[in-house]
Amino acid sequence: MVAISEDAIRTLAAFKGEGSPVTSCYLDVDGRRHRSLQDVEHELNVLLREARTKANGTTSVHHDLERIESFVRNGIDRSRTRGLAFFACSSQGLFEVIPLPVPVRSEVTINAFPAVGQLELVVEASRPLGVLLVDRQRTRTFVFELGELVEHSEEHDELPREYDIRGEKERGDTAHHVEELAQQHIRKAADAAFRAYQQRPFAHLCIGVPDELWAALEGALHPYLRDRFSERIPLTPAAHVDEVRRVAIEVEARQQRVREADLVERMRAEVGSGGRGAAGLEGTLAALSEHRVDVLLVSDGFRAEGWRCDSCLRLAAIGRRCKSCGGEMLAVDNVVEEAVDLALANSARVEMCQGNPDLDVHGRIGALLRY
Repeated sequence: MVAISEDAIRTLAAFKGEGSPVTSCYLDVDGRRHRSLQDVEHELNVLLREARTKANGTTSVHHDLERIESFVRNGIDRSRTRGLAFFACSSQGLFEVIPLPVPVRSEVTINAFPAVGQLELVVEASRPLGVLLVDRQRTRTFVFELGELVEHSEEHDELPREYDIRGEKERGDTAHHVEELAQQHIRKAADAAFRAYQQRPFAHLCIGVPDELWAALEGALHPYLRDRFSERIPLTPAAHVDEVRRVAIEVEARQQRVREADLVERMRAEVGSGGRGAAGLEGTLAALSEHRVDVLLVSDGFRAEGWRCDSCLRLAAIGRRCKSCGGEMLAVDNVVEEAVDLALANSARVEMCQGNPDLDVHGRIGALLRY
């Protein structure tokens, strides 16, 4: 198995079958939906029946499907795996399995290139998230990635109940010393969060802290962390790690929707002003084929038939003659997946948007352009 990463996705997207089809299979193995391995195997059988029909007797694809089936039937450790991504091309020696800690939409795609759209969606949702929990004595820092805890530290500063500090107890004047200890603790908490960021940089930081300490903590944060602060959360350092994980996942999902909404709004503004934006399948595919796309925006689950020119790699919603080279184009079952592959090959960023009605209104696909 290989680990998921942006580099792994781009390497897959660049793979060419050299005339042989590539089989891409996503399988949902989430134990919350599929209680037993038999349930998973039933899900796989449904996919394989459909895929064997699509294969239309192609020997290489049938070998791909047999290897995928054998892998699943040999058993899966589902303790930390909720989805599997398979990429196979037997004639070219390709067989990669990527375990995913999040569920996927079960599907099989047979195409000239690996179908990496769902992987891109997973990577987008995997930006590391920092969590800082602080009260007057304890500090806990966490870093989560793909819902998994990857870093954790804890510090405790005891505030003594009795004071005997050279004459201050006799004068009854200990309040300012207590406050100074609290301020030192806040500064140490901010330093702990920055150390966590240096060890494993995160895209967003959420913080649980009492209201009376918030202003001091915010002021003590490193500017990098203030830039990454996303929201305050209703947790204390006493929270169980599972509760922290649950809240972290909710925060990251909200941040992802905010990112998507911002990009779609920028696309709408550019399209509306006749600027650097494209919307709808035909216009977006044309911009992609001209290498003008900077960010490709796709509604998750969007599929459409289309056309591909194997001579110049132009994609189109309508064929059969290529507008670039005049060659004859091939019909493809899912030109949207081909668009994702072409965008990655052109070093464009891909954003798979979930439930964004503004993008859906604009044809479920669009782009921000380089020029």
